[in-house]
Amino acid sequence: MELIIAIGTFAVGILLAVLFMFFFGNSRYNRLLMEAEKEAEVLKKNKMLEVKEKELQMKAEWGKQEAARNARNQSIEAKQKQREMAINQRQEEVQRKMSEVDTVKENLSNQLVLIEKKKQDLEKLHQQEVVHLETISGLSAEEARKRLIESLKDEAKTDAASFINEIMEEAKMNANKEAKKIIVKSIQRIAAETAIENAVTVFHIESDEIKGRVIGREGRNIRALEAATGIEIVVDDTPEAIILSGFDPVRREVARLALHQLVQDGRIHPARIEEVVAKIRKQVEDEIVETGKRTTIDMGIHGLHPELIRLIGKMKYRSSYGQNLLQHARETANLCAVMASELGLNAKKARRAGLLHDIGKVPDDEPEMPHAILGMKLCEKYKEKPDICNMVGAHHDEVEMQSLLAPIVQVCDAISGARPGARREIVEAYIKRLNDLEQLAASYPGVVKTYAIQAGRELRVIVGADKIDDKDTENLSNEIAKKIHDEMTYPGQVKITVIREMRAVSYAK
Repeated sequence: MELIIAIGTFAVGILLAVLFMFFFGNSRYNRLLMEAEKEAEVLKKNKMLEVKEKELQMKAEWGKQEAARNARNQSIEAKQKQREMAINQRQEEVQRKMSEVDTVKENLSNQLVLIEKKKQDLEKLHQQEVVHLETISGLSAEEARKRLIESLKDEAKTDAASFINEIMEEAKMNANKEAKKIIVKSIQRIAAETAIENAVTVFHIESDEIKGRVIGREGRNIRALEAATGIEIVVDDTPEAIILSGFDPVRREVARLALHQLVQDGRIHPARIEEVVAKIRKQVEDEIVETGKRTTIDMGIHGLHPELIRLIGKMKYRSSYGQNLLQHARETANLCAVMASELGLNAKKARRAGLLHDIGKVPDDEPEMPHAILGMKLCEKYKEKPDICNMVGAHHDEVEMQSLLAPIVQVCDAISGARPGARREIVEAYIKRLNDLEQLAASYPGVVKTYAIQAGRELRVIVGADKIDDKDTENLSNEIAKKIHDEMTYPGQVKITVIREMRAVSYAK
């Protein structure tokens, strides 16, 4: 019961609380609603005012834009009017210039007509003058033209000949001066020995007793030595000397060395002679190869074929007009290098060609062909370069020169052979050469006398003044020089001087 009374009391309290909240809360709600309506009205008025302000601003902006648009349209219209005016002015100017051009064209046409008329008048006057001149001179215009051309041609020929002679004289003078300068410089820088080789070798012995041992019983030793070496051994009354005679220097050297070893050994009989000669021959062959190698190293030449090196060493035992061939080749090579350097050319190639230029004089066989051609073929065989082969083959003009170094080799070969003391020749051959020179020059018509002077280095030719004029003297000198070059063999060069003079002789009685 108490529980029911407590529950009822609690429910009544709750009901009273709800009723209290209902009555007092409704009045507050109404008050809040009225306040909200007032605020809404205020907000509505404010928004209406903002809308009106924005409307006014938009109207103002639209008015500005419309004014700007109108201003732009007006400026565009003004520019279009200006362009139209400029185009109209240009059209007017073009029309004016066209009219001026038409006027000038018309004037030119009138002037061309006048010029053509004047030209026709001048042609008529020219024809009249030509006829008048032909009548006066008795020559036609074509004949007069031909005579004038011939006269001008002769005058031009004379002037040209004089001009050419002046140029040639100046060129010769300068060329000779420069050539002499280069040659003198080259020769001054080269110091060569004078080497003379003979066809005999003298073997000195200590006493005449050895001569008998060399001859042997009934001459068997000397016959065995001659048969083994191919050298003639002369044992005569010459004191303490045995003469070895032969044209081949290599054989003479083998015989000399073999005889020297036999005399020192003391055993001289045919079997020993053959043994010693074979041994010495092998030593000489080795010496030839060694000489060739040493020469190429001294000259700074590399890459030569071993056979060419052997032939270079073989030059040591050969001579030309008494001049040692190896010495001549070395001298020519050095001269070629110096001269090529002076001229700004390849000194190494020049030295190589100078050393090989006489290689055709020492072949193992002796074919019937000039040594220059043979040397060229040997160089080609052993893979030397074509320009080197050409220099070797062209140094005596057997083949055509194909480079600037080829004449240098030819000149240096002549310098080495022509210097004083380098070569010698027997008196009979020397006299014959001088006679041949004089007879060759005397065979030309108009030659009165010829004189070979300066040991055959100059030939003076005296011609008759009534038979040859001044112009022909130079031609005669060139012809004699060419014939001497083609038909004769001579060291160095030969100067040909043609003298033409007029002598008037009278006697007072």
